[in-house]
Amino acid sequence: MRRDLWLILGVLLGATLIPTAAHGDDWPQWLGPLRDGVWRETGVLTRFPAGGPKVLWRSPIGPGYSGPAVANGRVYVMDRVTESGKPVSGNPFSRGGGKGSERVLCLDARTGKEIWKHEYECTYRIMYPLGPRCTPTVHDGKVYTLGAMGDLFCFDAENGKVVWSKKLTQEYKIDAPPAGYATHPLVDGKRLICHVGGDGTTVVAFDKDTGKEIWRSVSAVEPGYCPPVLVNHDNRRLLIIWEPEHINALDPETGKIYWSQPFRCQMNMNIVAPRLEGDKLFISAYFNGSMVLKLVASEQPAAEVLWGGKDKSPGKNSGLNAMMCTPFVKDGYIYGICSKGELRCVKLETGERVWETLAPTTGNRGVQWANAFMVPNGDVWFLANEKGELIIARMSPKGYEELDRTRLLEPTHVAGGREVVWSHPAFANRCVFARNDKEIVCVSLSAE
Repeated sequence: MRRDLWLILGVLLGATLIPTAAHGDDWPQWLGPLRDGVWRETGVLTRFPAGGPKVLWRSPIGPGYSGPAVANGRVYVMDRVTESGKPVSGNPFSRGGGKGSERVLCLDARTGKEIWKHEYECTYRIMYPLGPRCTPTVHDGKVYTLGAMGDLFCFDAENGKVVWSKKLTQEYKIDAPPAGYATHPLVDGKRLICHVGGDGTTVVAFDKDTGKEIWRSVSAVEPGYCPPVLVNHDNRRLLIIWEPEHINALDPETGKIYWSQPFRCQMNMNIVAPRLEGDKLFISAYFNGSMVLKLVASEQPAAEVLWGGKDKSPGKNSGLNAMMCTPFVKDGYIYGICSKGELRCVKLETGERVWETLAPTTGNRGVQWANAFMVPNGDVWFLANEKGELIIARMSPKGYEELDRTRLLEPTHVAGGREVVWSHPAFANRCVFARNDKEIVCVSLSAE
């Protein structure tokens, strides 16, 4: 049982000027502007300079898994402060964490200096009570945050004033998920879409300006840990909601369920986001391996299983059993990190494994839940591994080619008997913004 409980950890899964890009991209939410994990800026290096890339600034920060969001010259990130002032230690599987507060920090992206912060009391009763999980979502002058215990806020991005807020567990009379809320809120038109939990309220759309509920939908045993995903197929927008028992496709305007495909996740551990290429929707879970659904073009949206969905063990599965890093699908191939840190290339059409390597994660031997976050830019990939390293590589169906690597920051969080960094970095302004449990750092990746 203890071995299985380690899987809960996967949920968590100076004044120098930043160089100005001609068309600098922001990274205003989880996985970037289009929520697809692709960094589209140009003028980015493909090899690190001698002595390593330039560190532009470092700023102190508290513990947390929340990745930074970068928008309009500012960095938004969440952390936690305990009542004792020390990070939580002891058994991470006990639903606890004690008294403390969560914070939303706004920093100057050029200097790292604090512009504003908002702090609120938040007693933790969850596994892995290190800190918040969700990356802030910045949109149209507002910042939306979701804390580990279900504290949902809308802030004025300029000054940090609270526009509206909700305690989801109180308003919907539910408990927080065992490993805390980890599903990054999604803005779609006037709606802020969030996994909430409960009968008929597994997913709820709120008016992003007022917090008023617009619609509610889906019933599930728990809300799960996979963020809501918007896809386009056959000239129709589909909201994909993956909860621990089903993959659901909804009308994002109304919450109407178009179709629901069973995919039961052991320990309710559904984490990585589904990926769509063409008419094929790829889903992956640690215990249950992979499944590909073929979306059917018809008046009434539908889906059918192409392959997978029957695995029961991470050691005996097909395709890709991803834990915390959302895989990529490109030109008919899937690239992702498997159960022991294996970076694998898999055929989307069949699930056949093409190649694998441990080079970007552990280097030599498999380690349970070893991880690296992957972000493509042009013809190279940036991989931020749990050791605090940033790797530049090329990947294709022919294999993996490492070009360079450097150390961004030190791993500070103990998990699985090792120190790790489990927070997705942001890539913006030709820089990478990364955090551990003690600091957030901005490092230049400009080719100039």
